[in-house]
Amino acid sequence: MEQLLTAQQKLLPEMTTLLQKRYRLLMTIQLSVGIGRRALSEIVHSTERETRRELDILRAQGLIQVLANGMEITHEGNIVLETLKDLVHEWSGLYDMEKQLEKTFKLARVIIVPGDSEIETPAKSLIGQEAAKQLELLSKDQDTVAVTGGSTIAAIANHLSVHIKPKSLVFVAARGGIGENVELQANHIASAFATQASGTSRTLYLPDHLSETAYKTMIKEPVIKEMMDLYDKTNIVIHGIGDAKEMAKRRNSGHEEVDIILHKQAVGEAFGYYFNEQGKAVHRIRTVGIQLKQLKHARHLLAVAGGASKASAILSYLKHAPHQTVLITDEGAAKKITQLMINEN
Repeated sequence: MEQLLTAQQKLLPEMTTLLQKRYRLLMTIQLSVGIGRRALSEIVHSTERETRRELDILRAQGLIQVLANGMEITHEGNIVLETLKDLVHEWSGLYDMEKQLEKTFKLARVIIVPGDSEIETPAKSLIGQEAAKQLELLSKDQDTVAVTGGSTIAAIANHLSVHIKPKSLVFVAARGGIGENVELQANHIASAFATQASGTSRTLYLPDHLSETAYKTMIKEPVIKEMMDLYDKTNIVIHGIGDAKEMAKRRNSGHEEVDIILHKQAVGEAFGYYFNEQGKAVHRIRTVGIQLKQLKHARHLLAVAGGASKASAILSYLKHAPHQTVLITDEGAAKKITQLMINEN
């Protein structure tokens, strides 16, 4: 089969590009039910005329249908997407990048979805879908799953009811709130995960960033001690990776702390720790939440982040990421990470 595909590529080199183009259109329609032609053209970076021509072909093949409220994929279209998934993944070069990152950073697995989640909503949905699949694959009955906040982590919840079988999972907020949209805070996301996966949740209603006095007081509270014990027993951690400057801004960090972050050239952030380009933790905030040292006890870590602008942050984290880490990212971030690695060498 592989020899046949290689021969086809040599005889019809344009076949690979055309297949990937139509696959991308079909996948976007699957993830964006009711999408219109103009919006679809913008997402796939094509003219409306070109998009219309391709859509006519997909419709003629019975892969999509056009309704009053937009387009949607058919059952046959879903079958075609699943059948071609591995082939398109390899032809697009994503498979090779996955293996390169796994080998370089000694990670358990790397999963790269097409697109750039910063500019393409379907890419963020794909990241969420793959994370949900990994949670189903790696989790066991009555596992404790700690989750952080952020829009990329929140996107996972939409796919849990489809991919997670009932396992009595306990979802725990891995950190407090950081003054952002409530729906993007770890507490809300842990509850949403529990609802979608038919599990239970434990929340942590504290600010993410505490003064020294408040921190020393809070960690003595029985409910906080109970949460810290839960973190020690956590089986799976699902977390994001943030840009250092952006996270400092979201935390409303004071000028002194921002100066420290800038002076020490931090580029990435996770769990309240700030990392420089070499992957060294150069600063940390006082926070009641899961700590780096507790990660080694977890059976699996799902690091979920995407977007080209996050590449430096993701790369800095990968340089010290535990080996049980599964990285789920997108094409935009992966290509930029690869380029940064080349520049370092």
